[in-house]
Amino acid sequence: MKQAPAWNQVAQAFKADDSVAFGDINLSEEQIRDIHGEPQNPGAGGWPTVRYFNKETGYGGKPYPKKTDKAMCDELGDNEYMQAYVEEAGGTTMCDVEKFTSCTDKESKFLEKWKNKGKDDISKEHARLLRTTSNSKDMKPEAAAWARKRSALLKRLLPREEL
Repeated sequence: MKQAPAWNQVAQAFKADDSVAFGDINLSEEQIRDIHGEPQNPGAGGWPTVRYFNKETGYGGKPYPKKTDKAMCDELGDNEYMQAYVEEAGGTTMCDVEKFTSCTDKESKFLEKWKNKGKDDISKEHARLLRTTSNSKDMKPEAAAWARKRSALLKRLLPREEL
């Protein structure tokens, strides 16, 4: 389990983020092959089987989309790839929108532009980005990822009751 240290570190880093949850299944102990009738196909597409679940994917989930030609366990054993995967699939970010810590330069520039805008403007832009990302099949992967990241950043700028 080469990816276990990265998985554990990222799970710890996101423990206070209620927009993501982590779970492990040891198939040698629990033979979970389907969830509510949806096949999980453990091992299909590489090992370990890493999937994410949300309203869009339903109980079937979606597999981790490899980014390199490395083995899955090596790619996800890299903290940077594991964190990027959680942020992308979870629609979240480690970027602290108050202090701008753990933010990339691109994220910081985006936040500078939006931090003093009113909640109505932020809500409208957040809703627009959600619509954009829900139809992201026609977008280039990098553009779709940046749209999801901006959505996550704006979500953090909004008061909880606005979401």
